[in-house]
Amino acid sequence: MLFNSIDFLIFLPIVFLLYWFVFRTIKQKNLLIVIVSYIFYGWWDYRFLFLIALTSACSFLSGLLIERYEKSRKVQKLISASNISLNLIILGIFKYYNFFIDNFVSLLSLWNINLDIVTLNIILPVGISFYTFQALSYTIDVYQHKIKATHNIIEFFAFICFFPQLVAGPIERATNLLPQFQKNRTFEYAKAVDGLRQMLWGFFKKLVIADNCAAIVNQYWDSYQELSGTMLLLLGVLFTFQIYCDFSGYSDIAIGCARLFGINLMRNFNYPYFSRSIPEFWRRWHISLTTWFRDYIYFPLGGSRCEKWKVIRNIFIVWGISGLWHGANWTFVCWGLFHASLLAIYNILSINTKFQHEVAYGKLLPNLKETSQVLLTFVLAVFGWIIFRAENLSQAADYIFSIFTHPIIGYGIIDGKKWFIAGLALLLIEWLQRTKQHALQFPYKGIFKFRLARWGVYYIIIYLIFNFAGSSQSFIYFQF
Repeated sequence: MLFNSIDFLIFLPIVFLLYWFVFRTIKQKNLLIVIVSYIFYGWWDYRFLFLIALTSACSFLSGLLIERYEKSRKVQKLISASNISLNLIILGIFKYYNFFIDNFVSLLSLWNINLDIVTLNIILPVGISFYTFQALSYTIDVYQHKIKATHNIIEFFAFICFFPQLVAGPIERATNLLPQFQKNRTFEYAKAVDGLRQMLWGFFKKLVIADNCAAIVNQYWDSYQELSGTMLLLLGVLFTFQIYCDFSGYSDIAIGCARLFGINLMRNFNYPYFSRSIPEFWRRWHISLTTWFRDYIYFPLGGSRCEKWKVIRNIFIVWGISGLWHGANWTFVCWGLFHASLLAIYNILSINTKFQHEVAYGKLLPNLKETSQVLLTFVLAVFGWIIFRAENLSQAADYIFSIFTHPIIGYGIIDGKKWFIAGLALLLIEWLQRTKQHALQFPYKGIFKFRLARWGVYYIIIYLIFNFAGSSQSFIYFQF
């Protein structure tokens, strides 16, 4: 079920009313969450419900067994490793089997060894990477004694399948989300209203900005060779707006929706295009995933508290895996290694990237140094997204090469300037609200202390959604 569908607009109010007015106790609310989440997920293909149920059951059981064999660390390690391996095998088969088989066959063909290995016609289950990583974190956290194993299977299933963040995150940790299913929730009007505001902003970013940018990008991308260098760069910027508004829009809807049910999800985006460096960018973009890789892969490898060459090695390992996590295509791996190279450069040069405050702290406008840092980071991100969007490495290389070799102007005009301007306008709004959790989190002072002013903004956004929403597009990160 898509957030941007009539089905969801009918589904959400029904669930909300049942949750607060019919199901009263914690157990009842958790059971309702599991039922409606499975309906939500099974809306695409009910057959995939078996996979998420299997992942949930195995992870729940692993937690109990780890707790049971508390005195035997070797047995605990075996249980943890077995559950992690099982989940990674399931993820690998559905997401990477054909990719690795095709590349293995191609590699052998270089030595004139021709194999006829059967590939599988596999449909990638929506959100499998997200809920698998969430389940893995639970097993690891129980093994490392960061959280106690839960004995309530319903609350655990609710933790894994909570429908707002089920298919595209944020990737929650058991230490944050699971305890919220273990205590009673009461309706908080202020929290629910703020959740609706955040959902409204997310729908605006997705429907008005992302979907319209997607239409332009999809229209011109395959014929990019006919565009001038300037238009190629503009097309890359449009995709940069598209992927940000698409994914952060989903996160805003998910986080806001969760607040309607008294649940607080972790922040997933913190205005990343206002970053002053690539390391800061990755502390602000898809925060739930980057911190997952940091905590469960980067730190165990030694993190940054080791020799310089090992730090660089750790960076490339993490970002190579991160690229592969995004999809079974070498473009994603190359995109990950591109950012690993940039992060390594910052590390080698020992450039300070741990800023205490957001850009232009306490000021309306940044200074010249901050402006140049933000622009450089944004341009580097644009080139990274071009690699990410390309169909293959050959196209990615040719696209970037064409930016610098095609005439700057003269031919191939993109009919997308108004959405480029709309993207800039969105950045301006978020710039003014960059200290807030989301762009519609207005302070109750000045003009916004008047209800008429606040509702005026809401009506304008609703008007824009109904009159300028693009053709319906699936969320980009559903494919991951």
